[in-house]
Amino acid sequence: MIRAISPIHGYLLLAIFGVVMILLTALKSRGHYWKTQVGFLAAGRKVSWFVGSLSIAVSWIWAPALFISVQQAYQQGIPGIFWFTFPNIICLLILAPLGLRIRKYLPDGYTQPEWIQYRFNKTIHKLYLFPFFWYQVMAVVVQLYAGGNFVSLLTGIPLIHVMVILAGVVLIYSVISGMRASIMTDYLQYALIFFGGLIILPWTIHAAGGWHAIKPGLGGVTGLHKNLLDPQVAFSFGIVTSIGLISGILGDQQHWQRAFVIKKEQLAKAYIWGGIFFGIVPIGLSLLGFIGANQALHVTLPQGVDPAMIGVAVIVRYLPAWAVLFFVIMLLSSLCATLDSGLCAAGSLYAVDVAGYSKEEMKMLDKEETGEPFTEVDRKIREELDRKVVRRSRFAMVAITIIGFALAIVVLKIPNFSLKYLWWGLNAVGICFAVPTVLSLYWPRLSSKGVALGVGTALVLAVPVFLYGNAVGSTLMTVLGSVGAVAITTLFCWLLPRKVPFQLNPRGEFSALVDDPS
Repeated sequence: MIRAISPIHGYLLLAIFGVVMILLTALKSRGHYWKTQVGFLAAGRKVSWFVGSLSIAVSWIWAPALFISVQQAYQQGIPGIFWFTFPNIICLLILAPLGLRIRKYLPDGYTQPEWIQYRFNKTIHKLYLFPFFWYQVMAVVVQLYAGGNFVSLLTGIPLIHVMVILAGVVLIYSVISGMRASIMTDYLQYALIFFGGLIILPWTIHAAGGWHAIKPGLGGVTGLHKNLLDPQVAFSFGIVTSIGLISGILGDQQHWQRAFVIKKEQLAKAYIWGGIFFGIVPIGLSLLGFIGANQALHVTLPQGVDPAMIGVAVIVRYLPAWAVLFFVIMLLSSLCATLDSGLCAAGSLYAVDVAGYSKEEMKMLDKEETGEPFTEVDRKIREELDRKVVRRSRFAMVAITIIGFALAIVVLKIPNFSLKYLWWGLNAVGICFAVPTVLSLYWPRLSSKGVALGVGTALVLAVPVFLYGNAVGSTLMTVLGSVGAVAITTLFCWLLPRKVPFQLNPRGEFSALVDDPS
């Protein structure tokens, strides 16, 4: 075991970290405004590009990614870290035009499935809710189990204790003000990750011998992977990773939600800088992997320790053991950022897409959208809807935390059951929805039938191939499954177009007035 600090100090660190996040949220969320629907679900739609870009970046840095980036550099050298970082950045850049598009069509919206319901019908809407909710469940499971495992390894605190503390802390500050809480804590959490890296990376590199310690490890631990576009790494890791990541972000409400949160005129800038701010982290941490891969330095891992811990082993080798404390703080920041984003995303999905609105509430929302004056009755409906939406969202946050925690316990307790099985299933399903999601915003002839049959066929034919490939370790089968899902959904969407193109209403916004005759 590589331990950074004692369990007692670990508990103290968790307590301090939790108190700081809760106090920051409470201090920045005073007043009534954050008790409204737009305040709780969309932070008032007034978040600046800079704060928004940091939130986008840190919510995309899932806790294990801090270790996987180092592991890829260690095992597969330059192409390994390239195929980890580049697709992740591309994902955020892809969301820039998509975010602008959905904000144009749904200016007062909150979720991506909300657009799907207007664009298609209730059947397709329900179909979409499955992967969108499942991504939030997995956000909770991965952060609590996988991220919690790393915290446990570094502090000696039992995993179950770490999971309970982190789930409790994040749930407490998330229910205070929803997206406002997520955005404000994201700002601090990214700062902790950035400045933590700014301390340990130069310090470690200097102690190891500078550039001369990094250069021999650029080809990975085998020394065979110095070509940036190494075809072996590209095929075995790059293709599947790229498709999985892009599909993942397209099916993740966490990132669509930020399209409705950031000021519209600054949205593209926020996503572009979000990609840059994200890229800084894995690229910087990869230097630890290159140092670990330098055979002349003899950095070794204890027997049975995951290769993902190579970065910690490098730090312990060249710095005082307590310096790993900075890595623990970075890990906690990444873990909590994604976890609170998942809770907020689940809250918006439940409050808007599941609970929905009554006829009276819909009429009031139409008036609000068009700027018509409210009557006294309308104001009362608005106030009551605000209370209901906040209450429903908080309920969903609690529910998703309990479900995610329960699944994490299942992974922990059931012999031979691994988190990877849940992760494979999530990626496989997500890939089936990627093409229809993009086409829904750009191609007016995309039909409900094309989406339903395309997704259904991909689930039946491509997903089993993808899952089997992962289960037996066949790169070819995994690639065929992921590429096949994209090809199948594209084909059905193209072969079964709408007879009458989908139309926008005169204001240039969404319209459900033209039914899908297909």
